[in-house]
Amino acid sequence: MTQRLLPLILTVIVPYAWADTLYKCTGPDGRITYTNQKTGKNCEVISQDKPVSTFSPPPRKERQATPGDFPRVNGEQQKARDNDRRTILETELANEEKNLEAAKKELAEQENLTLPEERIAGGGIQGAKREARIQSYRDKVRLHERNIESLRRELANLK
Repeated sequence: MTQRLLPLILTVIVPYAWADTLYKCTGPDGRITYTNQKTGKNCEVISQDKPVSTFSPPPRKERQATPGDFPRVNGEQQKARDNDRRTILETELANEEKNLEAAKKELAEQENLTLPEERIAGGGIQGAKREARIQSYRDKVRLHERNIESLRRELANLK
């Protein structure tokens, strides 16, 4: 088994050892040949493997010490920022609650309304058309409800 395996390994490995330069050669008849052996005068190198260059990284610069309170603001300034944030969130919550009430009112109006194109012969109503029209109003209500929930969660997380 090893007698058969060794020639196979050599046939696979040896060409890679020789294939460090690739030439483009033009023969006397004008044919172009790509090879890893220079076969004549009209050959030019198109690729050549070069050893991996080794270099040392640039020297590390000494880090300058930062002041102990660098990323922090004083307590008074932080409290003012927190109060501003709370005010903004409360304003947004009030706006979303108004928008939710308006969306609920609009949904109720649309649910009570039946458009002529939703009616079918015999006085019935096409439920699918009506539901498709009303779905966008339901989506608005759900959107405002999710926004209110998120704003309340943010307010609860404030200190």
